[in-house]
Amino acid sequence: MKAIRLNETGGPEVLSYEEVPLPEPEAGQARVKIEAIGVNFIETYQRSGQYPVSLPFAIGQEAAGVVEMVGADVGNVRVGDRVAWAMQSGSYAEAAVIDANALVTVPEGVETRTAAAVLLQGMTAHYLSMSLYPIKAGDDVLIHAAAGGVGALLTQMAKKQGARVFGTVSNEEKAEIARAAGIDEVIFYTKTNFTQEVRRLTDGAGVNVVYESVGKETFEQSLDSLKPRGYLVLFGQSSGAVAPVNPQVLNQKGSLFLTRPTLGHYIASREELDWRAGDLFRWINDGSLQVRIDTTFALADAAEAHRYLEARQTKGKVLLIP
Repeated sequence: MKAIRLNETGGPEVLSYEEVPLPEPEAGQARVKIEAIGVNFIETYQRSGQYPVSLPFAIGQEAAGVVEMVGADVGNVRVGDRVAWAMQSGSYAEAAVIDANALVTVPEGVETRTAAAVLLQGMTAHYLSMSLYPIKAGDDVLIHAAAGGVGALLTQMAKKQGARVFGTVSNEEKAEIARAAGIDEVIFYTKTNFTQEVRRLTDGAGVNVVYESVGKETFEQSLDSLKPRGYLVLFGQSSGAVAPVNPQVLNQKGSLFLTRPTLGHYIASREELDWRAGDLFRWINDGSLQVRIDTTFALADAAEAHRYLEARQTKGKVLLIP
């Protein structure tokens, strides 16, 4: 089969499209014929060396397809089931062997491409808004990259929970996407100081939580956008890694909370995985959660997909199609 392998770290050009052996499932595993693959920033960090991995590395965290073989002791999926997964390496491929306990069944009414597009970013938005900082009615929330994959999903969930949502975007096209997701106030970070705008919109108070996925360029201003005892949730770094922080700064700015979470710790149990994925699929089926697929690339063009993502021009999810 064909797969993308990472044999060295560097720019997108190091993604190698190779012929590799078709994997055989062992006990507790299933082999899935992949129909769509989600492209995520974490893979660009692994490829560049920001997140160290052992080389050679089977890159890719998220995909969906059809089960074509199961190993012994697999009871939750059968051959022919449509399934999806996230946070499982080796997904940039025509097929993958995945631990069956990490697979979720895709229900009727949810397209396979939609499942591949929503699971990692959707479960990220779910734990950010439901578990890490459980948004309450009346909260003021700031979401960076509000028109991106996580941003648009997180906006919809925050609105479900009764928040007033501010979102930063770079241009009017992205502003329209953010407004369609339900954003209350769009802030053009390319034209205005977003901290000053947040303070103006909140009568000087600041927001309860900032969902920070940009990192280096916006981190300090994000801290300054919080009200006392507010939460800065740093879950991405599309502009680069944040410099070391003196914890005393959190005290000085209002006894703030700072966390750097990852999805894996919030789907560590089967119960959490089923809860988060189940909510996503239910909301998609009842029409209350809209999933925007920006564009698709052929699996062989994974390098182009990474260039597109790193240009920070995406307006939704980017998929690879084997």
